[in-house]
Amino acid sequence: MSAKKAFGVIGLGVMGQNLALNIERNGYSVVGYDIEPAKLEASRERFAGRDMLVAGTLAEFLGQLVLPRRILMVVPAGKPVDTVIDELRPGLARGDLLIDGGNSLFEETRRRMKALEGTGILYIGTGVSGGEEGALRGPSIMPGGNPEGWPLVKPVFQKIAAKGPDGLPCCEWIGPDGAGHFVKMIHNGIEYADMQMIGEAFDLMERALGLTPAAMQVIFDDWNKGELNSYLIEITGKIMGKQDPETGRPLVHLILDTAEQKGTGKWASGVALDLGVPAQTIAIAVFARMMSALKSERVAASKVLRGSDVRFEGDAASFVEMVRQALYASKICSYAQGFQLLRAADAEYGWRLPFGTIASLWRAGCIIRAQFLSKIQDAYQRNPALPSLLLDPYFAGAIHRTSPAWRKVIATAVEVGVPVPAFSSALAYYDSYRSAVLPANLLQAQRDFFGAHTYRRTDREGIQHTQWEN
Repeated sequence: MSAKKAFGVIGLGVMGQNLALNIERNGYSVVGYDIEPAKLEASRERFAGRDMLVAGTLAEFLGQLVLPRRILMVVPAGKPVDTVIDELRPGLARGDLLIDGGNSLFEETRRRMKALEGTGILYIGTGVSGGEEGALRGPSIMPGGNPEGWPLVKPVFQKIAAKGPDGLPCCEWIGPDGAGHFVKMIHNGIEYADMQMIGEAFDLMERALGLTPAAMQVIFDDWNKGELNSYLIEITGKIMGKQDPETGRPLVHLILDTAEQKGTGKWASGVALDLGVPAQTIAIAVFARMMSALKSERVAASKVLRGSDVRFEGDAASFVEMVRQALYASKICSYAQGFQLLRAADAEYGWRLPFGTIASLWRAGCIIRAQFLSKIQDAYQRNPALPSLLLDPYFAGAIHRTSPAWRKVIATAVEVGVPVPAFSSALAYYDSYRSAVLPANLLQAQRDFFGAHTYRRTDREGIQHTQWEN
């Protein structure tokens, strides 16, 4: 084993350990460090027999790395990242590379890069998706920051990344500044929407049709063979089939219906407001998790507030197929919103984001990996300047084909009283986007009436104001 190690990892939780093991398995010696003794000990056990070292101090960690140092930080977003940077800086040299592999807010990455300007220390903010298993076997990796740092880490990241169906690594340079973490944030926003929509499909089939989880396992497994093929559909089928060993009941029925969040979906929704992008399906998925957190209130309300007395009376198999189509149409809209966010950020920050490449990075390794993403890649190959996925011939055709079922499913959900906020917001987004005229003319008249905010006319140029009351 070499005296000096090729790559450093700070933060030896499960994600950090797994990424370190992945790096070593692909031919790069590793030194790791963590401030928690328990994690150091656990890492020593997992790293034993490999070309890996666990340092007991930060000074030892830095001394064990070849120059220029390549250091991947896998620590919680926020202050912990700043703390690690502050502790490392005195021991770093010009040309050393720091990589933030956590879920940092892209604006924080931009701030940290600015703080390091003039030091010669390179900085890359890297989105990593795929969970614990992906970190070990091959994640999707989205690096952005100092372009000078990319050649230092490119061979490592592209070796450890997941490989797409064409064998290409799901890792490519995203762009300068906070581009990498921004793209990861949008990935997570789309993930929120995907999960919420699958949950609504499950809820509809269970409450409107009375299907059991065992029956839905067959349905989700079947859906995974077609255009909905994806990691999230695949694991949903497995979840439906899992029984609690103690009670024999479906495990999903024993899990409390309160969903947690780590903030990236909320960030994506906030950025949508800042950039003026109508990403309501992503936002409503965040609100749905917030609604789920009101468990005690919902239980109390269920005893007071009346719902619908209507019961579904149609053909169950036909309705299941309509739900599948509604899920696919809604999914198209949520991705369209995500890529509109990417386009708006690209215009705002001048990153020159490679939209087709971004879609290709998500084809494997990450949580939203899906067959569907190759269609998005194709769309941007056909038209790199595509303003919306909805305008691509493939996606426009898919929406036209599934629209009747989509509308029927939402109407039925309203009739029977099953909430489908993501399905509904996606359809509202589509209907708004395809409308040449919206009621904002009335809204603008109201603003001018009470606040003299002015308006533009359709038949002449210039800013107008009316004295609405004589």
